[in-house]
Amino acid sequence: MFDGMPRRIVSLWFPRLASDRVLRQHPTDAPFALTLKQNNLNRIYCLNREAMRQGLHRGMPYSDARAFCPDLKSHPAEPRKDRDFLHVLRRWATRYCPWVGVEGEDGLVLDVTGSVHLFGGEDAMIADVRHRMVRAGLSVQAGVGDTRGAAWALARYGEGLAPPGDMLAALKALPVSALRLSDEMSVALQRLGLRRIEDLAKAPRAPLTRRFGPDLLLRLDQALGAQPEGITPLADPPHYGVRMTLPDPIGLLPDVMQGVERLLTKLCAKLKAQDAGARVLCVTLRRVDQDCQQVELRLARPLRDPHRILPMFERGLAEIDAGFGIDQLRLEATRVEPLPAQQVSHVTTRDKGRLDDLITRLGTRIGLENIHRFLPADSHIPERSFLIAPAAYSAPESGWDFNQPRPVCLFSPEPVAGTGPYPPERFRWRRMSLTTGRATGPERIAPEWWLEDENWRSGVRDYWRVETVQGRRLWLFYTPQNPGWFVHGEFA
Repeated sequence: MFDGMPRRIVSLWFPRLASDRVLRQHPTDAPFALTLKQNNLNRIYCLNREAMRQGLHRGMPYSDARAFCPDLKSHPAEPRKDRDFLHVLRRWATRYCPWVGVEGEDGLVLDVTGSVHLFGGEDAMIADVRHRMVRAGLSVQAGVGDTRGAAWALARYGEGLAPPGDMLAALKALPVSALRLSDEMSVALQRLGLRRIEDLAKAPRAPLTRRFGPDLLLRLDQALGAQPEGITPLADPPHYGVRMTLPDPIGLLPDVMQGVERLLTKLCAKLKAQDAGARVLCVTLRRVDQDCQQVELRLARPLRDPHRILPMFERGLAEIDAGFGIDQLRLEATRVEPLPAQQVSHVTTRDKGRLDDLITRLGTRIGLENIHRFLPADSHIPERSFLIAPAAYSAPESGWDFNQPRPVCLFSPEPVAGTGPYPPERFRWRRMSLTTGRATGPERIAPEWWLEDENWRSGVRDYWRVETVQGRRLWLFYTPQNPGWFVHGEFA
């Protein structure tokens, strides 16, 4: 990398990353632990210093932890948020060097070769890291060495800086588990009397290879520098934003729309290259007086077609006050979702996507969350046979699978006068006198005994489709246990 300059690697380990992340927002001095359900048992996932002083440890059953520490505060763990937070720390660590990678679930590895002098040396750099981490409320242990394996071992078992040169002298007193070995292999080596790295380095290599395979000596050679081990830095996520600075201010809606169209073409090309689609777009318009106005567009489905997106911006852009003119346009996709390429079929219709565009247009006026669709649910109880979900955040599913038709309009049961197991010939409903013309049934529906429902405590129901002479098509049911007739819905 740098001729004549020894390679230097920094390993940062955050032993309480998950709990520190939560405690940064909700600090407490009491024992605190995060729990994670594993094999139907809640276990300790991460804990703070005070909980460790009480004798708790990772992997401990949560019930045992509460018995040892009654005042223990807990919160469910969220590994996905912990991973996202670690990636935030990775981006922050690029202030020290451009080569930063993720080490497991709670560590970072930095190749600081050639950048240490910018911070006054390795000691000053590590001191700066610790100072900033303490201010951020995070616990960190650092190790510096010529190799990635040596830095990893020092961060987790020694927390120190190994001078350039002989890595064996810096690692010889550490346990063999510091070589990133599995627990089973570490235990097997200790049973053979090879407890420290120095013991392993002096042992004959051929018997070790025959018994443990090549991975053991590979880890040893990587830590001591005999075998190379690279660092693969994670690339920054793509930025979906484009900008246009205008030589002369504009103010007319057609001019603004033309500028947004050019930006959309560039942005959609970026989205297509990443197999992604925009769900939320934001146009920022800067006026000549340095005031900025924004127009946000929330789409019902991920899109990257500029010709479909552009007309949806017209209503919002028409309300912009251009003032003395707009001299800069900026378009950014603030929310992006995967949108892989799909096979085009000869049966594809031109109307595909029009429903999503309609939902988007209505959503700009009343809000996407206020447009709902009904989805089938796995229940034979009429009131539980459907779900109501926002149309923009759900996909249409196939229709309800019932042997008997169901009414389009369903309401709370309304009693009507009648006796006997067959629908009454004449009855009164909602101040209307109705006469039964044709009745189809019965369809018996039993309650779901595993769920508590006050409306179904009366037992089974016998449902009938009743067509009245007056033209009403009703859904009536009879309760044999407590004789009575009720209207539950109306067919279209």
